[in-house]
Amino acid sequence: MTADPTAPSTPRLSRERQLDMYRRATKTLPGGADSNFRAWGEDTIYVDRGKGGLVWDLDGNEYVDLRMGYGPVILGHGDDRVDDYVNERMRRGVSFSLTSEDEVRAMELVCELNGWVDMARMTVSGTEATMHAMRVARAFTGRTKIVKFEGQYHGVHDYALISVAPNNMAELGDQDNPVGLAWGRGIPEAVARTIIPARYNNVEFLRRLFEREGDDIAAIIVEPVLGNAQGIMPQPGFHQAMRALTEEFGILLIFDEVKTGFRFGRGGAAEYFGIRPDLATYAKAMGNGYPSAAFGGRREIMEMMPSKVSHGGTYAGNRVAAAAAVKTLEILRDTNALEVIEATGRHIQDGLREVLNPTGLPYQFTGHPSMFGIMFTDKVASEYRDWANTDHELYDAIAVGMHARGAMPEPDSREPWFVCEAHAGGDTVDRVITAFEDSLAAALEARSRGQLAKHDSGAMSQSAAG
Repeated sequence: MTADPTAPSTPRLSRERQLDMYRRATKTLPGGADSNFRAWGEDTIYVDRGKGGLVWDLDGNEYVDLRMGYGPVILGHGDDRVDDYVNERMRRGVSFSLTSEDEVRAMELVCELNGWVDMARMTVSGTEATMHAMRVARAFTGRTKIVKFEGQYHGVHDYALISVAPNNMAELGDQDNPVGLAWGRGIPEAVARTIIPARYNNVEFLRRLFEREGDDIAAIIVEPVLGNAQGIMPQPGFHQAMRALTEEFGILLIFDEVKTGFRFGRGGAAEYFGIRPDLATYAKAMGNGYPSAAFGGRREIMEMMPSKVSHGGTYAGNRVAAAAAVKTLEILRDTNALEVIEATGRHIQDGLREVLNPTGLPYQFTGHPSMFGIMFTDKVASEYRDWANTDHELYDAIAVGMHARGAMPEPDSREPWFVCEAHAGGDTVDRVITAFEDSLAAALEARSRGQLAKHDSGAMSQSAAG
């Protein structure tokens, strides 16, 4: 994140306390934060509190939150229904390394809402969930390699950080023969070689790949929408064709529903697209911000544990996480929260159209109304490489400008806007649209003067699963 790139008239936020906190934090936290994705230099935001669809930083600046913790907060910050239930349950004790009824109930709900899931286990983060799903897939098939799609994010373990978020598409190699590009140092080459990058929405590529290397491919892991590029949607029939191919070649299909699970529908993207994967991973929305995560799937695969596949975790299924999952999933099952969220997302999109259409700018909405992006392009994007040809400099400038005007999307054109149930209340939608309209005008004015700043959004790809 860089200094404000828009017009001189852009409002200035108070930053005194946060700058002091940044100087203090950098003495003990690398980059001044507990995640690379939150480290924005002197522009790092230090939060004080949140309620509903709003957050306040240490200097008291108020924002409509369009990041929602990168997606987990499906109901709203500090939701009393969830918090009260968690507080009551945690008073019985939090961590025992023994199994509680809360854990059993949480996984019953995961299986109930995702009707194809027979069994599931809890983890603490989406990173752990995808790591274990890959391991179980390798164990079940007796094969070594995992296929993943360029630009998709599956956490921060070594097996996931391949071909994730480069700015320069040339680094991904030839379109017909992509290279496995490690994201950052410290990933052993031997590990990286077990991951095969593929191109999203390209069934022909998958067939050629399976025909060439299918005997050594255990699974293909896929975000049902490309969440690390504003939620690029599958082309009609893509998931169905991929499902058929995996069955033909004896390859497991893992749906990474860390973002889409319990957001696209009660049964996640599998329900939304009408697909029955073999395994799936969940986190984010299942706990409304608490560190709840899980992986699950077909009984015969999941029963590889406990005797044949290693899985454990001191905090896996801790009472706080399990109770949060129970209450959140019950709310999503028993109320119209998801319908409210979708309607609110559509309301925001309608307002943005009214702002954008008179400008003549080419743009596309991507993703689902509950998790959508705005791409400045006249082409419907079908894969990560298409992101490079969008006007992400304009988008990033607008996003940064919105912060100063009281709304906070992620300042990176890869990241979707996340909508929560609480956004439906009050004047929230109007505030978002006004902030966007004013920031767009300022960014276009800055561009006309040749003052639109360029910055490295690759340093801020915020699709963290864990």
